[in-house]
Amino acid sequence: MFMVISAGKPVRGSTSGRPIMALLDVLGQRWTLRILWELRDGRQSFRALQARCDAMSPTILNQRLKTLRDMNLIALDEAGFGLTARARQLSGLLLDLDRLANDWASLPDDQA
Repeated sequence: MFMVISAGKPVRGSTSGRPIMALLDVLGQRWTLRILWELRDGRQSFRALQARCDAMSPTILNQRLKTLRDMNLIALDEAGFGLTARARQLSGLLLDLDRLANDWASLPDDQA
Protein backbone atom coordinates (compact mmCIF):
# COMPACT_ATOMS: atom_id res chain seq x y z
CA MET A 1 0.00 0.00 0.00
CA PHE A 2 1.16 3.51 -0.74
CA MET A 3 1.08 6.37 1.69
CA VAL A 4 0.85 10.06 1.03
CA ILE A 5 4.27 11.21 -0.10
CA SER A 6 6.15 12.89 2.75
CA ALA A 7 9.73 14.11 2.73
CA GLY A 8 12.15 12.16 4.89
CA LYS A 9 10.03 9.00 5.20
CA PRO A 10 10.77 5.73 3.42
CA VAL A 11 8.64 5.14 0.33
CA ARG A 12 7.88 2.04 -1.71
CA GLY A 13 10.97 1.00 -3.63
CA SER A 14 13.18 3.59 -1.93
CA THR A 15 14.61 4.13 1.52
CA SER A 16 15.79 7.61 0.56
CA GLY A 17 12.60 9.27 1.74
CA ARG A 18 12.69 11.43 -1.38
CA PRO A 19 9.17 12.19 -2.62
CA ILE A 20 10.33 12.22 -6.25
CA MET A 21 11.35 8.56 -5.92
CA ALA A 22 7.85 7.60 -4.74
CA LEU A 23 6.24 9.58 -7.54
CA LEU A 24 8.51 8.11 -10.22
CA ASP A 25 7.89 4.63 -8.85
CA VAL A 26 4.13 5.04 -9.19
CA LEU A 27 4.23 6.81 -12.55
CA GLY A 28 6.59 4.16 -13.90
CA GLN A 29 4.08 1.37 -13.39
CA ARG A 30 2.53 0.19 -16.63
CA TRP A 31 -0.80 1.89 -17.42
CA THR A 32 -0.55 4.49 -14.63
CA LEU A 33 0.28 7.44 -16.87
CA ARG A 34 -2.30 6.27 -19.39
CA ILE A 35 -5.02 6.27 -16.71
CA LEU A 36 -4.09 9.78 -15.62
CA TRP A 37 -4.00 10.90 -19.26
CA GLU A 38 -7.46 9.48 -19.97
CA LEU A 39 -8.90 11.24 -16.91
CA ARG A 40 -7.52 14.65 -17.92
CA ASP A 41 -10.77 15.71 -19.61
CA GLY A 42 -13.13 14.61 -16.87
CA ARG A 43 -14.54 11.80 -14.79
CA GLN A 44 -14.92 8.31 -16.20
CA SER A 45 -16.74 5.20 -15.04
CA PHE A 46 -14.68 2.06 -14.56
CA ARG A 47 -15.91 0.56 -17.84
CA ALA A 48 -15.41 3.77 -19.82
CA LEU A 49 -11.90 4.13 -18.45
CA GLN A 50 -11.15 0.49 -19.25
CA ALA A 51 -12.35 1.02 -22.84
CA ARG A 52 -10.25 4.18 -23.22
CA CYS A 53 -7.22 2.24 -21.99
CA ASP A 54 -7.38 -0.32 -24.80
CA ALA A 55 -9.46 -2.77 -22.76
CA MET A 56 -6.78 -3.43 -20.15
CA SER A 57 -7.63 -6.23 -17.75
CA PRO A 58 -10.02 -5.29 -14.95
CA THR A 59 -7.58 -6.70 -12.39
CA ILE A 60 -4.76 -4.40 -13.51
CA LEU A 61 -7.10 -1.41 -13.76
CA ASN A 62 -8.37 -2.04 -10.22
CA GLN A 63 -4.80 -2.29 -8.92
CA ARG A 64 -3.71 0.93 -10.60
CA LEU A 65 -6.84 2.79 -9.49
CA LYS A 66 -6.27 1.68 -5.90
CA THR A 67 -2.67 2.87 -6.02
CA LEU A 68 -3.69 6.22 -7.50
CA ARG A 69 -6.41 6.63 -4.87
CA ASP A 70 -3.95 5.77 -2.09
CA MET A 71 -1.63 8.47 -3.46
CA ASN A 72 -4.51 10.96 -3.54
CA LEU A 73 -4.13 11.38 -7.29
CA ILE A 74 -7.65 10.25 -8.18
CA ALA A 75 -10.96 10.16 -6.36
CA LEU A 76 -14.14 8.18 -6.89
CA ASP A 77 -17.65 9.56 -6.54
CA GLU A 78 -21.06 8.90 -8.09
CA ALA A 79 -19.85 10.44 -11.39
CA GLY A 80 -16.86 8.08 -11.62
CA PHE A 81 -13.11 8.37 -11.25
CA GLY A 82 -11.55 11.79 -11.56
CA LEU A 83 -8.33 13.65 -10.95
CA THR A 84 -7.69 15.35 -7.63
CA ALA A 85 -6.12 18.80 -7.38
CA ARG A 86 -2.76 17.08 -6.93
CA ALA A 87 -3.22 15.11 -10.15
CA ARG A 88 -4.47 18.14 -12.08
CA GLN A 89 -1.14 19.77 -11.28
CA LEU A 90 0.59 16.69 -12.71
CA SER A 91 -1.78 16.74 -15.69
CA GLY A 92 -0.43 20.15 -16.66
CA LEU A 93 3.04 18.63 -16.86
CA LEU A 94 1.71 15.77 -18.98
CA LEU A 95 0.19 18.28 -21.40
CA ASP A 96 3.61 19.92 -21.69
CA LEU A 97 5.10 16.51 -22.49
CA ASP A 98 2.36 15.95 -25.09
CA ARG A 99 3.28 19.21 -26.81
CA LEU A 100 6.95 18.27 -26.74
CA ALA A 101 6.23 14.81 -28.17
CA ASN A 102 4.15 16.33 -30.97
CA ASP A 103 6.94 18.80 -31.76
CA TRP A 104 9.46 15.98 -31.91
CA ALA A 105 7.16 13.86 -34.07
CA SER A 106 6.94 16.65 -36.64
CA LEU A 107 10.73 16.99 -37.03
CA PRO A 108 12.45 15.31 -39.97
CA ASP A 109 14.38 12.20 -38.94
CA ASP A 110 17.75 13.93 -39.32
CA GLN A 111 16.72 16.64 -36.83
CA ALA A 112 15.03 14.49 -34.20
